[in-house]
Amino acid sequence: MLGTFKRIGIVTAIAVVGGLLLQAAPQEKKQPQWKDRAEYDLEDSAAKDTNPTTRLQKLDQWKAKYPTTEFSMLRLELYLATYNQLNRPKEAFATAKELLAADPNNIRALSALVYSVFFLNPPSNDDLATAEKAAHQILDNLDTLFAADKKPAGMGEDAWQKNKKDVQILAQQRLGWIAWTEKNYPKAETEFLKALQLDPNASQVDYWLGGTLLAEKDFNKYSAAFFYFARAASYEGTGSLNAAGRQQVLQYLQKVYTDYHGSQDGLDQLLAQAKTTPTPPADFKVLSKVDIAKAKLQQEQQEEASHPMLTLWKNIKAALTAPDGDTYFNMNMKDALLPGGANGVNQFKGKLISETPAVHPKELILSIENGTTPDCKLKMDSPLPGKMEPGAVLSFSGVAKEYTKDPFMVTFEVEKSKLEGWEGKNAAPARPRRRPAAQ
Repeated sequence: MLGTFKRIGIVTAIAVVGGLLLQAAPQEKKQPQWKDRAEYDLEDSAAKDTNPTTRLQKLDQWKAKYPTTEFSMLRLELYLATYNQLNRPKEAFATAKELLAADPNNIRALSALVYSVFFLNPPSNDDLATAEKAAHQILDNLDTLFAADKKPAGMGEDAWQKNKKDVQILAQQRLGWIAWTEKNYPKAETEFLKALQLDPNASQVDYWLGGTLLAEKDFNKYSAAFFYFARAASYEGTGSLNAAGRQQVLQYLQKVYTDYHGSQDGLDQLLAQAKTTPTPPADFKVLSKVDIAKAKLQQEQQEEASHPMLTLWKNIKAALTAPDGDTYFNMNMKDALLPGGANGVNQFKGKLISETPAVHPKELILSIENGTTPDCKLKMDSPLPGKMEPGAVLSFSGVAKEYTKDPFMVTFEVEKSKLEGWEGKNAAPARPRRRPAAQ
């Protein structure tokens, strides 16, 4: 009913973590370790080149001329930074694996693995497993990996701590995405919720989580799914999707919400709520079409139990407005006393709409079904006393004489004794004026 949730191109990239992936770790150039001056000049020229395209050419020259070097780790890190700048995720991923094999706690390599796997098209099962392992390693050893002695030279403490937080968020988000990619939706849900605890304003994660909850096909989670979709579609602050992405999510939400709820009633309120609140309230619920139908049926059953005469009237209306209404009337209602009795219980009850004539009426127009739409005419056997204001509630039993389908109206002949609730009174006769005494 709700369709298959697919990955859509809402964002084209996830931000490089604070420039961390673009920096090589500082290493002292110990002159005796260079094989010769030419190798030193190649490395020095590549390290100082700010253009990633020409830097890559210089790194390739260095590697071609010096396949082995005392500075292999530095060269790998320069390659990694360059591939990231050139948006070459496949090469960055492979380089990060090579770097990690030589240095198992290299934070740039770990970050590059969890970052680049998102852009592999498509990632293999081994790629996903490698990135998942790297993400766990980051989260399990965050303080060690970002110890003070690991901070690059020239990077301030605030920037270093921001990198730490950014890498933590990236690793947690990627665990959710990897589980989602593998269609392990319960695990993806758990990981995405942890990611939103770290960064409640990550709209891309809101979108993924909404799709994950739908994919689990648990109706109890659909309301939360709609909330997270609404959050992704409406939130506009830091971490939000761009305008096109928000519109794309909104269109999808409108479809699945309508499929589930039966209409878009309440969707505007949901969007307004989600725009300012990152998580759904504990009691948040969107009623399904089935919920609504059940509630309507229960309400009708309660009305039938508490207002049996109103239910009878609705059934009569349904029968009379059907194609064979004339047959039903002639066989079941014409010249019959309905509903029978005049004890105030087995009587029809309606609100007075109008009376003719205005005083001492012999004809009353009532509304039985909803209190506003005329649907019943009473022809009294004798004039009623005085008059009453519209809206008065009257009960009656009468003999059905005729009806019309459009507008719907049933006419009854009613004895005054079978009408309850009439409180009109005849005006007291005017007292004669006394003549003044003769002078």
